[in-house]
Order: sequence, then C-alpha cells, then structure tokens
Amino acid sequence: MTAKDFFEVHRAHLLGIAYRMLGEMAAAEDVVQDACLKWSSTDQAGIRDARAWLSTVTIRLALDALRSARARREVYVGPWLPEPILPDDARAFAADAPAARAELASDLSLALLFILERLSPEERAAFILHDAFDCDYATIAAMLEKSEPACRKLVSRARERVREERPKQQASKDQHRDLLQRFAEATATQDEQALARLFSPDVVFYSDGGGRMPAALNPIFGADKVMRLLMALVRKFVEDGGNPDWSLAEINGRAGLVLRNHGRFDSTLDIETDGTRITSFYLVRNPEKLARVERAFTPLSSRGSSASA
Repeated sequence: MTAKDFFEVHRAHLLGIAYRMLGEMAAAEDVVQDACLKWSSTDQAGIRDARAWLSTVTIRLALDALRSARARREVYVGPWLPEPILPDDARAFAADAPAARAELASDLSLALLFILERLSPEERAAFILHDAFDCDYATIAAMLEKSEPACRKLVSRARERVREERPKQQASKDQHRDLLQRFAEATATQDEQALARLFSPDVVFYSDGGGRMPAALNPIFGADKVMRLLMALVRKFVEDGGNPDWSLAEINGRAGLVLRNHGRFDSTLDIETDGTRITSFYLVRNPEKLARVERAFTPLSSRGSSASA
C-alpha cells in the first residue's frame, strides 16, 4: 500500500475533525490535503500510531486555519453560519466516531456548530476531540501541547457553554421531523396561527446571506418578530411570482429543509427544538456555502414537500 493509499483510509476521520473545527468543507479539505502532504514527506517508518499522528497534524493545522478564519468572519456581512454538508459526508463522519459518543459524534447540526463558533479555538478542539472522538486527556494534551489539567478545564468550559445554549430537553428524530413538516405546511399556506403554535416565545432566527442574498443582518429574537419576518419573506416570494417550496432533506446528518423558488435551489434551513416548539432557526442562503448541497439535491426538485430525508 502506498503512502497515499494509506492516507485515504483515514481521510473521512480527518475530514470529520477538520469540518467540526472549521464549519466549512472547502477549508476542511484544504487542511486534510496539507496533512496529506506532511504525511507524504515524513518518514512513516518512525511513526508508531499513524492515525494519532495524522489526527495531531490535522488538529494543529485546523487550529491555525480557524484563527485565520476568525478575523475574516468578524467582518462577514450578517451572521456567519456553518456550511451545510451532504448526506454522504455526514454519514461518513458519524460512522467514524465511537459509538460510545454517538449522541454527539453524529450531531453535526448547524445549531451545534454555531455554538462551537463561540468557543476559543483551543476549547473547540479539546471539546471535539474528547466528546466527539472519545480521546482521553493525555492524548488531547499531546495534540494541543498543553497539560492534562489545562485540557480538562478547556473541555469543562466548552461543555458548559454548549449546555447553556442548547435546549434543556432534546427532541427525538420524530419530533424534530414533525416540527419541520408542520413549519413547511404553515408557511406554504401562510397560516400565522399554526406558525405561532410552533415557536418558543424566545425563539431566535439566524440567516446567512453573506452579502450576496437578502438576509437579516442581525439575529431576530422573539416569536412575534420571527413571525413577521417569515411572513414578509413568503409574501415577497409570492409577489415576485415565485412558488416557494420546502422539501424535507438530510442536512448535516439529520432532517432539515431545502427551499426552492422559481424552481431553483434557494436555501437550507435547520432548526433547534425542545421537542415541542422551535427554539432557533438557521437559514443559509449564501450561494458559496450551498454549491455542494445544491448539486446533491437538485434531482429532488420535482418531489416537492413530500421528499424525505
């Protein structure tokens, strides 16, 4: 087996690390390619654990890339949301993670990745390595070149931040899907009363147009304001002669919605919910972040709202 072939065996694992760190597939792929180049130029005979070596190189490269990305994201037009990923990507990432951490390892939702954006790069790395990949503190300390106690603190702070910002009650897959379906139906019929029943009073709406597509420049807080925004968007689509069509699809490893208008791919929507009501929306409209998903889901355009994840 050549060095390149051996590297390919670990590619999904490394992409899973890099994507969770960066929230962008192109950036994650660049990091993994750089790791491949380092592997190819290294004397592998002296490496006892190739997977650990490659993981360490990837996490360090991702840390450098994330620090650079932070500066660009600070001047981003409107809220910056992670890039939605393809079903095959999400399944590959999840399959690679230990079953003991399946509840986190399989959770590649935009909601969780958005929360991770608020952590420091080191907190994010330690949290991902420990809670998504089941690394022990000695391994994390070696990867991050920190002491074990320092890594324990990083993970503890990160976990507390995630716990604070996620709903206390987590929805089942069926509850999550049901709320998405009811939301799609209510917006299609412009049924404000039905929509109101779906929203938590303190629901928040994030939309990412990247300055290239219309989107709210700031998060929208509260059920009334979110309702007005959604109704305004739907009416604008209709007034412009469009036919907004929500379809269920697999987004980041779980059920989400794809929006088409005028028969064209427009955006993806992920939600966070407590199982009864929607607590947050994550609408991605920036075309640069949708190219991969658009290519994957374009063949579904004729299926309408009956499409399933």
